Amino acid sequence: MAKTMYQATGRRKSSVARVRLVPGTGRIVINKRDLDDYFGAKELVKNEVKRPLEMTGTLGQFDVLATVNGGGFTGQAGALRHGISRALCEADADAYRAMLKAAGFLTRDSRMKERKKPGLKKARRASQFSKR
Repeated sequence: MAKTMYQATGRRKSSVARVRLVPGTGRIVINKRDLDDYFGAKELVKNEVKRPLEMTGTLGQFDVLATVNGGGFTGQAGALRHGISRALCEADADAYRAMLKAAGFLTRDSRMKERKKPGLKKARRASQFSKR
């Protein structure tokens, strides 16, 4: 018996996305809001979220139900992309894993914000030097 729901977690920077794929018409709901409503006019970010579905040809086959917290909108979009990719692999690893892996969607982007050091204004930004 085939599963009717596929779950996965995606992470990027300080954002965490819990993603559920349910067979449906292609709706993407984030924190109980539609994709267009959640990200507004940021087309690049919306395309980033849809890329795993477009690449695998499953854009109209699954509804995406996600909860995201932490970080900004680009980090949240990256976390959603990671979570959707992992959920698609859970749905059908033989069909989707190779192309998602080749595109780099299954790799967790480990880059994080560098911590602030004492005596500096930011992680590496020092105050302006003056000879006088």
